Amino acid sequence: MADGNGHRTDGFHHVAMRVRDFDHSINFYGKGLGFSIVRAWKIRDSRAVMLDMGGGAYLEIFERKNDSAAAQVSPEGALLHFAVRTRNCDAALELARRAGAEVTVDPKNIDFPCDPVYRARIAFFKGPDGETVELFEER
Repeated sequence: MADGNGHRTDGFHHVAMRVRDFDHSINFYGKGLGFSIVRAWKIRDSRAVMLDMGGGAYLEIFERKNDSAAAQVSPEGALLHFAVRTRNCDAALELARRAGAEVTVDPKNIDFPCDPVYRARIAFFKGPDGETVELFEER
């Protein structure tokens, strides 16, 4: 996606899933497909990781805690969103907005609490069929 000023997305960044058995999923994608953990962090009492799929793409896995409200089946199922890489989150979101996207999260900076800290600027919107799309700019 590009406009006349060169603002564009740069391809696929990651897909995010919430899984029932975190350790099994990590082992499955690690041993079964050769993905490796590049970042790991905790959010409250749940774990999360980014697995390197190769080619600059990642699989982000969030632990679904059985004892929390998140354990209920969510409307999106296991798939939470897919993210596209961009060099300018704000400009890319404006292009999506002009194309009719429903913005659900305006651009914001986020620091993933890994070691080292992983910094990004992100935004979310709904696509034409209700799919959740994240714009992801590494900082």
